[in-house]
Amino acid sequence: MILLLALLLIASGCASSVEVTGEATKQDVFQLRADLAQAQQHAQRARAELDTLTAQLERRVREQQSDGERQTATLMQRMEGLSSTLATLSARVDELAAQLEAAGRQPGAAAPPVRPAPAPPNAAPAPPSPAPLAAPPAVPAAVAPPATGALQPQDIYQAAYIDFSRGNYSLAIAGFREFLRRYPAHDLAGNAQYWLGEGYLGLARAYANAVQADKEAEALSQAVQEFRKVLVNYSRADKVSTALYKEALALIELKQPQQAAARLQYLVENFPQAEEAPLARERLAGLKR
Repeated sequence: MILLLALLLIASGCASSVEVTGEATKQDVFQLRADLAQAQQHAQRARAELDTLTAQLERRVREQQSDGERQTATLMQRMEGLSSTLATLSARVDELAAQLEAAGRQPGAAAPPVRPAPAPPNAAPAPPSPAPLAAPPAVPAAVAPPATGALQPQDIYQAAYIDFSRGNYSLAIAGFREFLRRYPAHDLAGNAQYWLGEGYLGLARAYANAVQADKEAEALSQAVQEFRKVLVNYSRADKVSTALYKEALALIELKQPQQAAARLQYLVENFPQAEEAPLARERLAGLKR
């Protein structure tokens, strides 16, 4: 009997153990499934965020490429425009050079275009006969270039400036002098006078590189004179303060510090708001030390 009871107790204990173990295993499976579902949700959210970020990145790359392409296209258009402008200016410069050369020969060839040769005794001094003199009033038009290619003040100025920008200082000086000779009261006359000084500074640098001290000093002296004329002849020009500063620099190169200091002092006192004023103060302080 006792043995039977013991066997029954053992059997009931084993059953309880199996039930407990089976319940624990089910709970583990449920937990794993819950964890898996949660992990899948996290993975889906991460994938969605990744897709969103990827789309944003691709969009930004496309936008940057588009911006770069637009900027490149804009630059190319500007370059093409500048190239076209340069070609036009170069052609205009050649045309102006030919016209200037023709104008230089014009005084000796002014009479033939008017064609008074068939009646030389009567053509020039015959005021009483108006009919034969109908053609002579056209002499100025013969001396000047044709109306379609007539020289404008800006043409001469621009041609001289192009020569200066290319380092052809002698040609630039000649061009600006011609401009001032023809149009001394033009709005660009003050600028032309200033660029004359710059032209001589350019010559001075060229002579310095060629170790031609005498010619360098001569060019610097001429630059001083040209810069000074800006203030004397065009006191309201935009380039006055710049001309004063460049004149002082040329005087420093000529080993004339007192005259240079005087010009810098004049610049500081009379043009305190000019862009060159701070530079002039620095140079002036250096000269006084």
